Amino acid sequence: MTQSQAPNPWPRRVGIGLTVLPILMLLMSASMKLSGNPEAVNGFKQMGYPDSALLKIGIVELIVTILYAVPATSVLGAILVTGYLGGAVDVHVRVGDTMGNILTPVILGVLAWAGLYLRDPRLRALLPLKR
Repeated sequence: MTQSQAPNPWPRRVGIGLTVLPILMLLMSASMKLSGNPEAVNGFKQMGYPDSALLKIGIVELIVTILYAVPATSVLGAILVTGYLGGAVDVHVRVGDTMGNILTPVILGVLAWAGLYLRDPRLRALLPLKR
């Protein structure tokens, strides 16, 4: 006799938990850009961006974050978040920033994909981590 077992709820719960951190960090970052926060403006100037780029990049960051947060578009959002964070890594490397500032977007990207992987069984089926 085979018994049907309910799926283990823990991967999904951990995935949701891992998803929250990148979403909150990206929303905070986008809100600082969109509000014209003086710290964000100064940081952008130090990185060589014109003031006009702040709003545009903030809008892009907000859009990709929303796409990632919505379950129906989360895979597309994760791909776009990865591209956005890759650009952030590039900028931090180009300006000679500290290793901590270079690794922060890398870590956020890893958390975004780990969270999505754990909360979406379709992605786990597509990319199994078994030997």
